This record gives sequence, C-alpha cells and structure tokens, in this order.
Amino acid sequence: MDTNGTGNYEIIIVGAGPAGQTAALYAGRSLIPTLVLEKGIPGGQLWNTAEVEDYPGFEHIMGPDLADKIQQHAQKFGATFETDEVVSISADGDDRVVRTAAGKEYRAPAVIVTVGGEARKLGVPGEEELAGKGVSYCAVCDGAFFEGADIAVVGGGDSAVEEGTFLTRYGRKVNLIHRREDYRAQPILVEQMRATGKVDELLNKVVEEVHGPEGKVSHLTLRDTESGEQSELKVNAVFPFIGFTPHSDIFDPDIASRIELDDEGHIKTDDAMRTSVPGVFAAGDVRSQFVRQITNAVGDATTAALAAHQYVEKLKHARSKQAA
Repeated sequence: MDTNGTGNYEIIIVGAGPAGQTAALYAGRSLIPTLVLEKGIPGGQLWNTAEVEDYPGFEHIMGPDLADKIQQHAQKFGATFETDEVVSISADGDDRVVRTAAGKEYRAPAVIVTVGGEARKLGVPGEEELAGKGVSYCAVCDGAFFEGADIAVVGGGDSAVEEGTFLTRYGRKVNLIHRREDYRAQPILVEQMRATGKVDELLNKVVEEVHGPEGKVSHLTLRDTESGEQSELKVNAVFPFIGFTPHSDIFDPDIASRIELDDEGHIKTDDAMRTSVPGVFAAGDVRSQFVRQITNAVGDATTAALAAHQYVEKLKHARSKQAA
C-alpha cells in the first residue's frame, strides 16, 4: 500500500546490502508483495571489500562479484527493487510509512531496516579537504590509483587488516597504523598480512593530521599513544578503516523515541529480529550484535523476512476477525 508510488506491498525493505538482498529473496520466495529501496548500488559494504574468503561456498571471491551474485539470486523471486533514498520511517496506525528523497510515500504493515552504516572518519585536520585526493575509504575503488606508492591504512580490525593486505598488490609499501598494541582482527588475517612482507606495522600510533600542501596527500602527522611524541610519515594515500556509524537515525520522532539502541547507536532486536516497535524489524550491520560478518547478516535477514511474514499474516487474520 503506497500513496504515490506504484504497487501494494506488505513488506518494505530499506537497504539492499547482503542483508536486504537476502530478506528480499526470502520474502519473494514466500510470495509476499515486497519492495526494496536502495539509494545506491545493491550490495552495500561488499563494494568496499576487496576479497571475501569466509563466505560458505566461495573459497575466494571479490566483494563486488559476490554482491552481484546475491542480487541476481534475490531478483529471481519477484521482489521489486527501486533506486531511491529513504529519508524517514514513521508509523500511522498499523501502517509503517516510508518516505523517500524523490518525494514518494510507501505504506506497508512491516518494514525491515537493513541500512547498514557509513565509514567512520578520523576527524582530523586535512581529512575532509583531501578526500578523493589521497584520502579514501574504499580500497577496491581507489587502490589501483596508487600503484608503486607509499600507502597508509588506519585501523586494527578485520577490515583494516584485510584491506591493508589487498593494497600490498598496488603499493610499494603499506603502513598499518593502529592505536593499540594488539589487533582486534582475526589472527589468521594478521598472519596473511605479515606474510606479504610489504606491511610496516605502526602500533600505538594515531593520525593527528593529514597534509597535502599541493592538493594531494603528502604526509601524516602521527602521535605515539604512550609517549605523546609526534612524528611525520610520508605517504601518498591514507585509507581509514576504523569502523562505521550505523544509520539508525532514519526514524521519525514517533518511532525514534521507542526504538531501543545500544551505546553505539545500533538497533536492538530480539532473536526474531523484531525491534521494540511492532512491525519494524532490523538485520545486518545496523543491528546490535556480537560480530558483523556477511554470513550473520544474511542469516539474520532470513529470520527477519520470515518473522515479518508471520507478523503480516497475524495482522491480516486479526483484521479479518474484526470485520466478520
């Protein structure tokens, strides 16, 4: 049911990363009228992932290739995909109302939120000014521009270590800058990174400033987190991989005041991916969870789609009893 779009939908999925795509697949297989709204290219963070080696059935696959395969699979089962940015989600009785940047308003009994998040910035001088001029948040997109260059990667989690390893195929040297002594990344990923022989590990260091007097990155100012001593590091590019901020601010005040979030702003759900607001479900990186991997995103999205279907059917049954 929508006001000025087309089609009558029972489930609206907001976001088409792996979680949204999977939710669409299962909703479509259940023959539920389903709309998926995505502002960009379906696949989400997979487009910022160089190589995937931990998705069952694929010993090795590039992130964008996996995104395409999941999308093709999802589209087989009849869900409608539209390119449009969702700007708000609100409630009107039993309807969940989704409004978009194009001025459209869609209504459905259930909404599955799979909007993920965006790359977290360093928040230091020079970062914003030099974005796209040596500062990048996508190794797959921009790594090839820095062939033979000195590259810095900032972070200590899986993404930083994986993308640092990927960038060794282009850079003369990769400097991995991490604020702590120990990595949060899986040990096997750290071993793979070290095996390249092309990564300098700069531990207990943080970036204080990105410099580029000629309009492109030339060097970084670093600070030692233990001694406070500053140093300069000559690089041609810097790739921050320090996490991301969940897009849980997508709700209008009527729902936002009732949605439970964790301390980092991720949406809390129960084991059926139900949020604290009936008819609103969440899956993927926007959801509060122990790990953030493709596998648990698609698993949680499966649960969300089936739970949303059950919710809609119960709502229809209740309405029919009232009408009788």
